[in-house]
Amino acid sequence: MEPLTTETPSTGYGRPHQDGAVLDLFTTWAHRTPDAPALVDGERTWSYAELDRLADRTAEALRGRVGPGDLLGVCLGHSVSLAAVTLAAAKLGAVHLPLGPRPGEHRLRAVAEQLRPVCLVGEPALLPAGGERLALDLPTEGVVAALTPGAQVTVPAGTHYAVLTSGSTGTPKAVAVTEPSFGALLHWYRELTGLGPGDRHSLLIGVSFDPHVMELWAGLTSGAALVLAPEAVRWDSGALTDWWQEAGITVAVLPTPLAEPLLARPWPAGSALRHLTVGGDRLRRAPGPEVTATVHNAYGPAEATITTTVHTMAPGGDHGAGAPPIGLPVPGAIVLVTDEAGRPVPRGTAGELRIGGRGLAAGYLDPELTARRFVGAPEGIEGTDRVYRTGDRVVMRPDGVLEFHGRLDDQVKVSGVRIEPAEVEAAFERDPLVRRAVVAAEQAPTGVRLLAFVQLEDRAGDGATDGATAGATGGATAGATAGADPARLLDAVRPWLPEQAVPADVRLVDRYPLDANGKVDRAALLAAEPPQPLGEDGATPVERTVLKLCRELIGRADLGPADNFLASGGNSLAAARLLEALEGEYGIRLRAPLVLRQPDLRAVARLVEERVAALAPTA
Repeated sequence: MEPLTTETPSTGYGRPHQDGAVLDLFTTWAHRTPDAPALVDGERTWSYAELDRLADRTAEALRGRVGPGDLLGVCLGHSVSLAAVTLAAAKLGAVHLPLGPRPGEHRLRAVAEQLRPVCLVGEPALLPAGGERLALDLPTEGVVAALTPGAQVTVPAGTHYAVLTSGSTGTPKAVAVTEPSFGALLHWYRELTGLGPGDRHSLLIGVSFDPHVMELWAGLTSGAALVLAPEAVRWDSGALTDWWQEAGITVAVLPTPLAEPLLARPWPAGSALRHLTVGGDRLRRAPGPEVTATVHNAYGPAEATITTTVHTMAPGGDHGAGAPPIGLPVPGAIVLVTDEAGRPVPRGTAGELRIGGRGLAAGYLDPELTARRFVGAPEGIEGTDRVYRTGDRVVMRPDGVLEFHGRLDDQVKVSGVRIEPAEVEAAFERDPLVRRAVVAAEQAPTGVRLLAFVQLEDRAGDGATDGATAGATGGATAGATAGADPARLLDAVRPWLPEQAVPADVRLVDRYPLDANGKVDRAALLAAEPPQPLGEDGATPVERTVLKLCRELIGRADLGPADNFLASGGNSLAAARLLEALEGEYGIRLRAPLVLRQPDLRAVARLVEERVAALAPTA
């Protein structure tokens, strides 16, 4: 065999895959180990037999109304009810569509109108009006199935689940994943982690984010126990590691923004965690020497069944100072790095990552979109007749390992979730007061955050029909329509968007700067001076420190003492970083839920002052 060099084409093949069952494996464990714990929620544990009976009861209630190939949308959070409905969908041969507990009123309506699922399950007040409603006997009280008459969108044969991704038209795209592709992925993941009876796997990933589907089914097809993560641990890395210890978690999945702070801090002594899979965004640091778990940096779009490549970092090793690579293809996956014409480039040359092989999704629930993104494989590529264009810029090293170098298009990732700025812009432009919106992403200490630059219909301007000029600076508008303040504009778009797509800040502009090609210059918008911060006269030293930290972490120089942390754009990663910074500054340990309940930043400062005073030695 000739040695691999930079002249070798940038193509890579995962080792042969093994097919794996999905529902049948759960049923097997329910019969083999009926009394083993299947799902743990705090003090309550459901055995495999109990969960199987609950799923059967749910399936029987829906039988005759929901059948093979039908879309079943699930609007539930992490709970035994979520697991039962997911299993029931599989028992009926239906297609599970996880939407999360708060998908947003308008987003849910768009799903109902465009995909027309046969059934939506959730709380009555959340679901669209109309159609038959059927009460479900589930541990979560009040859950109903809303049954919709009429034909749904066509779903590819063999689809096991569908998941929404961000869409450039302002509406979400639905990806259909078949059972063979998903079953092969689960087999690989169980083999990678050694997941089996006696293990305790966390259930933490957001329900509408596709790695959640892997978390849930990996546990239930391995004989392990799924352990539901409390809400507080999604905000606080310190609380997360404490919970891992208390719950005896042995295998876990984390979104990259939550994982990164953990990889640099002291690892809990005697941790039972053996394997930690990280994904959803670019990992910028390798695990430190104190990390005792094997860390897997996973990469993969929803269109290729959650995971396409993985780079494994054993504990105690020297993994380098830079960003870890995204690794080698998983079994059955085919990866190639191509030029604009779709031809593989030599190794060491940057290009677009295209994915083929066993893990490819069936496509979108939109044939035209499927035809644009799932294209024919280049000549000479074996084992696949089509590939998915990821839009990601990567480099394949001579050893075949892939390095991630960013996006080729305008998509961005926020808290591990891929976002189309055009979808966010379309949400703003639904408002009759908004003439145009431009959304740009900037790097903040907490990761990528979105800023919306909004131009109002009733504005001061020079009459330019495109609302833009090459000399514009992106400053605040002087002719803002009354009532169209940034807070109201943000409130108006929240129901249309997933949480991660809601911008951290809205800035009103008179006009947009243009680049040499006549396009809106997003870099110039980001470079423009933001509104000046509120005065700090009379602020205590602790208040000034809290304001300084929050302005840096959220990326808003205009924050004042009366601003609320969450309403001002704070997210889970910013909260975790704030707690770490306060601990380093004052030697106190605060919990995220307590901090996040404070009405404003002045109250957060008072909380810090009280805790510091309590630690001071008495005379």
